[in-house]
Amino acid sequence: MTVTDVTTIEGTGSGFEMDGFMAVRARTRKAVHMIAEQIAPGMSEDEAKKIARSTLASLEMRRGWHHIIVRCGPNTTKDFMERSEPGVVLQDNDIFFIDIGPVYGDFEGDAGDTFVFGDNPLHLKAKTDVREIWEVVRAKWLAEHITGVELYEFAIKTTEEFGWTLNMDLSGHRLSDYPHSAHYDGPLAEVRFKPSPNLWVLEIAIAHPDKSFGAFYEDLLLEDQSFPLGTLPS
Repeated sequence: MTVTDVTTIEGTGSGFEMDGFMAVRARTRKAVHMIAEQIAPGMSEDEAKKIARSTLASLEMRRGWHHIIVRCGPNTTKDFMERSEPGVVLQDNDIFFIDIGPVYGDFEGDAGDTFVFGDNPLHLKAKTDVREIWEVVRAKWLAEHITGVELYEFAIKTTEEFGWTLNMDLSGHRLSDYPHSAHYDGPLAEVRFKPSPNLWVLEIAIAHPDKSFGAFYEDLLLEDQSFPLGTLPS
């Protein structure tokens, strides 16, 4: 890959500025947790998505560069574009994740996280492990300057060491001023150079090797975590 190719793939528009982009990141992460707080057992995924749309509208995040995803129970193992199995309803002991990609002003947001109802130890482990795997993979990128291809090769190995399988349908992507697809619309897992900070989303989607559930977490690969993992702006 030539220097020109890298410059094109990691390009941004003339109006791009990092402070605004990071503000949308914070707003999007906050939205995920606001949505999750309103979801309860007995709801269908469609009902949860209505809550998501209403919440995003209240934050003036009305457009999305990708559709709202809420997956629960066995649907948490689905690929990005797969339709959920109909009739699945959140149970008292259940696992679900939210994935939103709203646009605010000129900038794209993207955030996803996993939540658990009840005390199923495997569900709780999945929620914890998916975040830990994400952090381990990010640390590898930060320390060793590896390519996107190498990053996801490492992610596969790390996920297996934690006892899960990695869903490579969700394998990272660009993020920027809208639309990032004008610069690059492929996965991070196919990038053959070191992805630069603040431009790429690392996605980790794991599934249990034998049971029908999984977990998901994503965030921007930041060199300096403006908002440390696990915290949200007020």
